[in-house]
Amino acid sequence: MILKKVELPVRAPEDIVIVRQATRTLAVEIGLSIIDQTKIVTAASELARNTVMHGGGGDAILEIVKEPAKQGVRLTFEDKGPGIPDLERAMLDGYTSTGGLGLGLGGSKRLCSEFSIESQVGRGTRVTITRWRG
Repeated sequence: MILKKVELPVRAPEDIVIVRQATRTLAVEIGLSIIDQTKIVTAASELARNTVMHGGGGDAILEIVKEPAKQGVRLTFEDKGPGIPDLERAMLDGYTSTGGLGLGLGGSKRLCSEFSIESQVGRGTRVTITRWRG
């Protein structure tokens, strides 16, 4: 069940800061520990940066979600960019297409309770992450 939903454009570097702040606000609202807040905000920052740099910009949907025994923050980043031709390779630590550290997708996955990615070459990419309280 979705308890709260915020939609944000992610088209420029300054939008990354807005996504980080909004993510932290939701994490605090549901009572995530400071460590879990830091993890979800770090992952949000990385995925928002990917949306701008690799996807040419897109949108983020930030939600507070509830299941029978738990509550969490779910973030979805979606772009209409070039897509990722080799998802398996892109998930490997050290792989980079822009000369960075190559920790973005794999690192984001490790920081979350749940992670999913869909990408089609020429159509774009959608990454959804969730951090559950507890």
